[in-house]
Amino acid sequence: MAYDEIIDHYSALARAADAGRTVADCGQDAFEQGGFGPAGYEELGMLPEGAVRASLGCGNPVAVAELRAGQTVLDLGSGGGIDVLLSARRVGPQGTVYGVDASADMLALARRNAEQAGARNVEFLHGSIERVPLPDQSVDVVISNCVINLSGDKAAVLAEAFRVLRPGGRFGVSDVVVDGELDPERRRAAEQRIGCVVGALPVTEYRMLLAAAGFTDVRIVLTADHGDGVRSAIVQAVKPAIGPGLEIRPMRESDAAEVLAIYQAGLDTGQASFETTAPSWEGFSASRLPHLRYVAVDADSGEVLGWVAASAVSSRPVYAGVVEHSIYVHPGCQAHGIGRALLAAFIAAAEDAGVWTIQSGVFPENAASLSLHQALGFRVVGTRERVGRHHGIWRDVLLIERRSAAVGA
Repeated sequence: MAYDEIIDHYSALARAADAGRTVADCGQDAFEQGGFGPAGYEELGMLPEGAVRASLGCGNPVAVAELRAGQTVLDLGSGGGIDVLLSARRVGPQGTVYGVDASADMLALARRNAEQAGARNVEFLHGSIERVPLPDQSVDVVISNCVINLSGDKAAVLAEAFRVLRPGGRFGVSDVVVDGELDPERRRAAEQRIGCVVGALPVTEYRMLLAAAGFTDVRIVLTADHGDGVRSAIVQAVKPAIGPGLEIRPMRESDAAEVLAIYQAGLDTGQASFETTAPSWEGFSASRLPHLRYVAVDADSGEVLGWVAASAVSSRPVYAGVVEHSIYVHPGCQAHGIGRALLAAFIAAAEDAGVWTIQSGVFPENAASLSLHQALGFRVVGTRERVGRHHGIWRDVLLIERRSAAVGA
């Protein structure tokens, strides 16, 4: 369905629910047998009947979102408000829950349900999940229930979720996915039988889009099986944690000048590398993997304060899970925890990508780098003595590596 058709469809369902009818956004038999609607909830007793009647989800994201008192939550595609109201009870009066929906009829229904429930810590916003009407870093948790699969621009949805989350914030949604690749005939059969599966992503593509948005610690757990390779799933991820006023995100081409300036500043210390001059951006990009590149930035100005990136150690398939990394922090921003946060985010992203060993070389004199890496699980595996001359002096290099306990164990 086109965007306007989706809004019209769900607006009609909202009006039907408001009129007292039980609604379903696909065939009633498939809806009930597949565990859609309120079937996944266990705490409906204190909710308005209208909110339960209008439930169109495919799971219970509130149950997996680990909500805590005082948190701020955003529900993408909040519909009749069932997940907003359940979240509001969990975060308590000191917390806030936002619901965003593109259907004015759904918003009106949700607001009536919230008023009936006596929920004072909720707010429903008119907008699309591809352009959320909230500022950057304004929520602690993003939830959603069987809505992201309906979007025609899922990359934009996940980018918006990343944008509005605070560092360390969590993404926890229920959604419909495809387990493997469906041939066109199987997909058509599933869509005819379960109308609400239209637009569902394969699991591998969902993971790739989450990583591209900047999320780490990605977990996708398949739940209900709807046949033809179509599954409900719990999708969880984390926005990398870092100190106040900062953010870790994927490196962009527009960061080139600042990344290379920080690189050069590190080389100028004489303790970072045998290199003496930073390469061109083209050279930098060509020698590093297109993914596993991150920057730490000032959240207000966007200034790059540090970066981390990875290179392949070999083109041989047996070494596909082994990378060599580099990490540099702006000389005016060291000893502020930026390097530690960047490295922690990089490790998590590398494990998501199937990397089992991260390795690098460190000069023995670079005590700060050695200490940072050892604090995050790296170990010294050997010393290459007098391996090269640097500014006329023979230098040793310590070989360090971190072996994942989660990948390739």
